[in-house]
Amino acid sequence: MAMRSQVYEWANLGPSLTSPGSVRRQTGAVAVTVTQDIALDIFIGGVGNNITKPAETTATQFVVIEDIACSPQRGGAMQVRINTTDYFQNPDVTSQLGIPGLASPYPVGAPSDPATADNVIKSFNLYPDVYVLPGQTWSVLYTPRETVTGNATAVGGGAGTTGVACFVK
Repeated sequence: MAMRSQVYEWANLGPSLTSPGSVRRQTGAVAVTVTQDIALDIFIGGVGNNITKPAETTATQFVVIEDIACSPQRGGAMQVRINTTDYFQNPDVTSQLGIPGLASPYPVGAPSDPATADNVIKSFNLYPDVYVLPGQTWSVLYTPRETVTGNATAVGGGAGTTGVACFVK
């Protein structure tokens, strides 16, 4: 059986504020608003760079998720969902947002807030790996605890611009 390694990077960057989603990263992209406490599917959520169909496995495939990380700003967290079940739950089996970016930052060393100069170091490792079995549909959800405000200024080009990103391997 053949094997390949893939990584996926999502960011809340779109061609414009009125057209928040795109299939690929574009030059001159602007940060798009991500609403607080609403889970956003980083693959097909319609914000930032997306793929064209939900992540799923065929009858002869399986996926191993080895690592997840997200921007530590705005209290962001990532959750792995397989079919309708969230992977990260509280001990009493109630739901939670997932792994916070402060525990698994992307990129490693990113500041905890855009206005500070601290560096957040990774303290969470996804062990054991998450297996997505043949025939299952899966997604990775990003949820910020504070609204991530978009801005018409290109990322890196002005105050108030907030770009957040997620990483899946």
